[in-house]
Amino acid sequence: MTKTRVVTQFGMGTSIRSRNYTEAAARAIRDALWHNSLNVADAFGFPKEAMLIDVEIGVQDPAAVDPAALLGIFPYGQPSVRLVKGGLDVDKPDGSGTSVIANAAIVVSFDMEPDHD
Repeated sequence: MTKTRVVTQFGMGTSIRSRNYTEAAARAIRDALWHNSLNVADAFGFPKEAMLIDVEIGVQDPAAVDPAALLGIFPYGQPSVRLVKGGLDVDKPDGSGTSVIANAAIVVSFDMEPDHD
């Protein structure tokens, strides 16, 4: 079998007041998912559970993200989450806190046999 990439989606999420990296990451995932309404499993004749979903999240403090909480966002498929340093932390001008920006890249693939004629 060959893992074949069929969709790549991108999103951004924020935590403006609470500096919650997990919530910012979750919002980035939802943002990426909401940009598209794709029926790729149906288009390729696969059950939705066969979708291989690779999620990469960039935040300034990857250790502060709960990856298990992010997996629950996906209603089907086989999601996996990789956390990397990225995104952006923005200090508030009055010194009252930090806003967190997370970036998400989601790649949907299927295990497919190459078509050799």
